[in-house]
Amino acid sequence: MVRAQEQPPDWRAADSQPSAAVAEVLDRLLAPRVAEAARLDASFGRRVAQWLATTTRGGGRRLRSAFVWWGLRVSCPAPAPETVAIALTVGAAVELLQSCALVQDDVMDDSPLRRGRPALHVLLGSTRPAGAGAGALGFGQSAAVLAGDLALVWAEDTFATADPPPEVAGPARRLWSVLRAEMIAGQYLDLAGQADGTHSATHALRTAVLKSGRYSVARPLELGAVLASAPPEVRRGLRAAGSAAGLAFQLRDDLLAVWGDAARTGKPTGEDIREGKPTLLAALGFARAAERSRGAALAVLRRGYGNPAAGPAELAAVREVLEETGARRDIEAHIARLVRRASAHVEALPGAPETRAQLLALVQLAAGTAGLPPPPAPAHPVRAERGPGSPPAPGTVRTAVAHPGTEDRTSHGRADSTPHGRRPLRSAASPPGTHARPSTAEEPS
Repeated sequence: MVRAQEQPPDWRAADSQPSAAVAEVLDRLLAPRVAEAARLDASFGRRVAQWLATTTRGGGRRLRSAFVWWGLRVSCPAPAPETVAIALTVGAAVELLQSCALVQDDVMDDSPLRRGRPALHVLLGSTRPAGAGAGALGFGQSAAVLAGDLALVWAEDTFATADPPPEVAGPARRLWSVLRAEMIAGQYLDLAGQADGTHSATHALRTAVLKSGRYSVARPLELGAVLASAPPEVRRGLRAAGSAAGLAFQLRDDLLAVWGDAARTGKPTGEDIREGKPTLLAALGFARAAERSRGAALAVLRRGYGNPAAGPAELAAVREVLEETGARRDIEAHIARLVRRASAHVEALPGAPETRAQLLALVQLAAGTAGLPPPPAPAHPVRAERGPGSPPAPGTVRTAVAHPGTEDRTSHGRADSTPHGRRPLRSAASPPGTHARPSTAEEPS
């Protein structure tokens, strides 16, 4: 448990720099784990455990732990020192889970870079001759899989260290378990979509919600609320805000993967195109291109999207089609709508205005909309369901925002997509004349 002799920070200090407060917890908890790994084997401690600890302590924006913190703070105006310590420790556990996800994701995608530096499997592979190691993966990727396993073990150990009081321990543990399972299920859907070459809006949304939307925003926010013993209506409000903000976060990540600056994202731009990632951006692009009487745009996407050997010319051609069909513009507009929806839910929460303002700023940071002007009106707006049985607004593309429902018993919503004045956008599995509808499911940058 969080030991009494370790003086937890005052909530005001954590408010000013929640990332630094979580970093201090990581420093304290990971140092003995690295030392233990080094006692087991010097190479394992130096090349795997130390790398993992250094990356987790020093990398990224720690958005997920920040959402845990502000979920707590919106729910609790002045948390006790013990509650502060518990929330920061849970935030540290979430960051270790993210390290697991990043290492495994880089192995699955064979990504050469992470945060502008060689990915772990690349570093480990450089310590052995090419092709060394048993199995198809080789030494570097196989060892990186073990590093991801270690991160998962450390995350679980850290969550157990938080040791919340009995009245919240059960709900927090259940939510932690759901968060981990949803993240892994979303990663599976990502792999399956690539392998199947699917360009279904239904599949893309389901993947985005599980892989990132809930895992990165909605669940961390709710974890903070649970630790604060927040009433059900506050948890519902945070869950709804996190659902919209989380989907916006993933959609922004999809745009950055195609058009982002590699110097800022830390990963090569265009990898999603080569890998054929099942994103809503791609689904809209393929659907719009397929509706044209001339097949030139569709041929460009089929030739370049999902082609591991695509060069700069093919990547540029795919980007041009995604721009020219309006897919990029409509995703931008949908992100803006999602952020407005999340903001409305946050504004409706109780608590101090300055605390809600901090959460609103975090939502905008995650969605990449902070300081941006309103987007232009889309040619084919992507709109969420307005309620069961509600007709689509004229000239809209309807798609799911995937609100996690009360007690997680609701569906992801509908992903009906109706391009302006044209036939509905269908998923690959949908029969002709039907809308794409995701089924109920029951998630890094």
